[in-house]
Amino acid sequence: MTDFLVRRFVKDYEKTDNADVRTSYGILSSIVGICCNILLFTAKLLIGAGMNSLAIMADAFNNLSDAASSVISFVGVKMANKPADKEHPFGHGRIEYIAALIVSFLVIEVGFTFLKSSLEKIRNPEEITFQMVPFLILVLSVGVKLWMALFNRKLGNRIQSKVMLATSADSMGDVITTSATIASTLICHFLSVNIDAIAGLVVAVLVMWSGISIAKDTLEPLIGQGADPDLYARIMKEVASYEGIVGTHDLIVHNYGPGRSMASIHAEVPRDVDIEVSHDIIDRIEHEVGEKLGILLVIHMDPVEIHDATVLATKEKVRNVISILDPELSFHDFRMINGAEKKKLIFDLEIPYSYKKKDCDRVIGQIGALMKEMDEKCECVVNIDKKYVAGE
Repeated sequence: MTDFLVRRFVKDYEKTDNADVRTSYGILSSIVGICCNILLFTAKLLIGAGMNSLAIMADAFNNLSDAASSVISFVGVKMANKPADKEHPFGHGRIEYIAALIVSFLVIEVGFTFLKSSLEKIRNPEEITFQMVPFLILVLSVGVKLWMALFNRKLGNRIQSKVMLATSADSMGDVITTSATIASTLICHFLSVNIDAIAGLVVAVLVMWSGISIAKDTLEPLIGQGADPDLYARIMKEVASYEGIVGTHDLIVHNYGPGRSMASIHAEVPRDVDIEVSHDIIDRIEHEVGEKLGILLVIHMDPVEIHDATVLATKEKVRNVISILDPELSFHDFRMINGAEKKKLIFDLEIPYSYKKKDCDRVIGQIGALMKEMDEKCECVVNIDKKYVAGE
């Protein structure tokens, strides 16, 4: 069913990196969610009114409120696809994260409401009676909500959409809570053991934890999450693969919403190659790699020495010293200014995030001292640097 709906309503559905295609996925997900929740609301309301059951009618309005998640998703996806303007030159893609955050709060609210009702039932136990029609309505709700959860999860994973995954979790929360109600009803009916309140507590905690996890995942890119390691490695590999590039470093990826990223990277080129030749290579890489990976790529060109034996030998000594001090350390942008009295070694030292200021000061001092032991003319000028990649 999911694939049928995608093929029927999403044009060019395989081009998931395209912003318009992503928007079509989001609209499909939202409309399906709204329709399913309104269908459940109507069915439960009519049956509840016919049976004069307040419980069924209350559950009907719960489904109507669930439609709000789909409405929020719809608005979020549409707004996220608004083109860039003077106030937002990088577009509006992060609105999708905000929409997912709102949905996560709705999930937490569902869990909190269930928690309060479960605690109330512990204080004031209620007898559970088995009735076939309400029971079948609960089973129907579980089936519909489970399909909605799987539908949104499949689409969300396909286009890496936080808001769809949040909506999926919202539906799954309803599946868990309703399934717990069904299970406790059956156990009470057949075994005469009332576990409704205890089951409700466990489910409430699970649903709230799910909402908190969604909120955390959604906040990460808003706060400033490091680049995805796979994307990071791919950009580095693509740029370094061009002839005329001898090294890459200082890659920073800025996320402005799903499928909307900008990256800046330093590319090392031989210093003895004509600057216009190197500049032409850099321009070509920016265009080709940026188009291939679907990002806006900006490259800073660093000229480096690759022939001078003295410079290369000194650079290798620095490399050995740094690896001895800490294998996790690395360096780049190495330059040597060889004066009459001093030999300045200028480079960027890449450190782990676990390093504090005192650790930086210590290791800089150690590098300087060890290089001075080898050559008293050496003076190290070190700039501290870090990797901007998730997990580093």
